[in-house]
Amino acid sequence: MIDIKLIRTNPELVKENIKKKFQDEKLVLVDEVAQFDEEYRAAKTKADELRNKRKVMSKQIGGLMAKGQKDEAEKVKAEVSAIGAELDAMAEKEKDLEAKIRERMLVIPNIIDPSVPIGKDDSENVEIEKFGEPVVPDYEIPYHVDIMESFNGIDLDSARRTSGNGFYYLMGDIARLHSAILSYARDFMIDRGFTYFIPPYMIRSDVVTGVMSFSEMEGMMYKIEGEDLYLIGTSEHSMIGRFIDTIIPEGELPKTLTSYSPCFRKEVGAHGIEERGVYRIHQFEKQEMIVVCKPEDSMAWYDKLWQNSVDFFRSLDIPVRTLECCSGDLADLKVKSCDVEAWSPRQKKYFEVGSCSNLGDAQARRLGIRIKAEDGTKYFAHTLNNTVVAPPRMLIAFLENNLNADGTVNIPEPLRMYMGGKDKITK
Repeated sequence: MIDIKLIRTNPELVKENIKKKFQDEKLVLVDEVAQFDEEYRAAKTKADELRNKRKVMSKQIGGLMAKGQKDEAEKVKAEVSAIGAELDAMAEKEKDLEAKIRERMLVIPNIIDPSVPIGKDDSENVEIEKFGEPVVPDYEIPYHVDIMESFNGIDLDSARRTSGNGFYYLMGDIARLHSAILSYARDFMIDRGFTYFIPPYMIRSDVVTGVMSFSEMEGMMYKIEGEDLYLIGTSEHSMIGRFIDTIIPEGELPKTLTSYSPCFRKEVGAHGIEERGVYRIHQFEKQEMIVVCKPEDSMAWYDKLWQNSVDFFRSLDIPVRTLECCSGDLADLKVKSCDVEAWSPRQKKYFEVGSCSNLGDAQARRLGIRIKAEDGTKYFAHTLNNTVVAPPRMLIAFLENNLNADGTVNIPEPLRMYMGGKDKITK
């Protein structure tokens, strides 16, 4: 959510930003907010005037009664009562206008960073840099489900019977590998100075609307029937929500956190063959990184966060690239975002395994996360998040890049301590 002062002082900037995101249908919201804001401030000024008038007149009543001017006092009492009724009506008007303003402000997209490329959708995202040499071996790389099944490591049929499409059972060495990757990711981030968390897996609606846009919420979140609770789609949701309505002393920043959680997503819509198996699913696990910092530090942290993901994948010898998200592909709360994509030898192309985002003060403004400077002034924090690793999707890249011609899978050195010392998975 942007600062309403921006609409008061520079509405054309806000409109130009909407156009850059190809959301012209939202242009009218800027004018509506400006109009409602003008009415709200006028109502507030009028209410303040009425309160002062009531205060003065209330003092007069005692004086008139003391002088024995009872009739005059009753007249003033009647005026004070009328002012009270008018104040009640004005308060209701303020509340109504406030709700209308917030409803529209939550939909107006955040101001994107000037460095963001302009484009309509993800087809216009821009490659930034490649890390590692992508290799296509001279033997066939099977579909990832086939690789897992060759080790008796996955059962999709049973999962369909218990839970439906988009779920899975992992078994044996494949399940162990899944856990090993998460354990390594946890320790990788702890070694980089991040504090490890296991957060709540359900959050209330006020946190949901604080951390994401309505369009994301509708397409992702599962609602708990009969309760004000939602299953998280990523631990970022509850980790940022942890700071709701808090004031953080400037000296305690930055907050650098890494969190593990299961994630639950609707994943609405049909998907092609490459997004089946364990690529796009309703339940998965993830190691996340979150930063809460001063505004002037957020872009430096943005670069550190995506670099952490690159370093993690390269430590397992998986080639990756970074892809800058264009304006039309940015979620409304984001200032800047890039995807980390891993190399798929089978598809002979890269595919997304993580996303790094700088949200500026959008989440902080919605959730009331403020920083207190040494001089006592308060201002909104900046928040960032990034995926360390999200198996089982990451398993696709891992298995394809470590598969040998004989069907065995190599275990890189960093993972061996989590795999009982194994350097290879065999059938």
